[in-house]
Amino acid sequence: MAPLRILISNDDGIFADGIKALALAAATRGHQVAVVCPDKERSATGHGITLQHPIRAERADQLFGQGITAWACSGTPADCVKLAICELLETPPDLVLSGINHGPNLGTDIFCSGTVAAALEGTLEGRPAMAVSSACFKWREFEGAAVLAMDTAESALREGWPSNLLLNLNLPPCKPETMGPMRWTRLSIRRYREQFSPRTDPQGRSYYWLAGKLVEDLKSGGDGPRDWPTDVAQIGSNSPSLTPIEPELFWRGSLSGLPQVEIDGQRVR
Repeated sequence: MAPLRILISNDDGIFADGIKALALAAATRGHQVAVVCPDKERSATGHGITLQHPIRAERADQLFGQGITAWACSGTPADCVKLAICELLETPPDLVLSGINHGPNLGTDIFCSGTVAAALEGTLEGRPAMAVSSACFKWREFEGAAVLAMDTAESALREGWPSNLLLNLNLPPCKPETMGPMRWTRLSIRRYREQFSPRTDPQGRSYYWLAGKLVEDLKSGGDGPRDWPTDVAQIGSNSPSLTPIEPELFWRGSLSGLPQVEIDGQRVR
């Protein structure tokens, strides 16, 4: 494959091992790599953007080496990709990668994910984009996952990456040689009990720590072909999960399934 201009971001921050492994794997293949990511961890920020104060970006090439250009940005993951494409990079990237995240991004959890948001910002800017996550918070061997992520992205580009397609790749916490085959998957529907842990600070003021507990994993839910496994089930089989996502959130059910809404005696049609 001809060298690509690749933009890499994440939500774990500039010092995360996962982004360093992914950037190095891309640069080793001869691609031109630019890293623009948060200057500190910004996990679970979703697609938030910064409006009320300025965004700063400082060069951080020394953290990566190998000819990789890097910026540490004070904004959110979505800010980082938007700023990179609109201001920091001289030429728009051929590919946007986000990750490798330190933990899974499965099912409807993607709505909270800063990792997926960074990749989605690339999609919204018209760039092929993929989010990459290691499905275990404790697993720290990212080199094999980085190679598999690059193989996946390069293959998708060779075959023709459709516009508006975001790929969400989750990898089981093991070496590639022990993984099962990668499969296309659909999003599972994850439900939590929003359980907060109330506490008191030294000044006697109350505060709350979010400690949501997974209540249901609806493995039969979500869009996609019924013969596709869900992403949760695929990771459960120790195999990589590749889920196609698009920004379109429009209702896909039947029109008869919509509620009959009336305003001032007139039905919404």
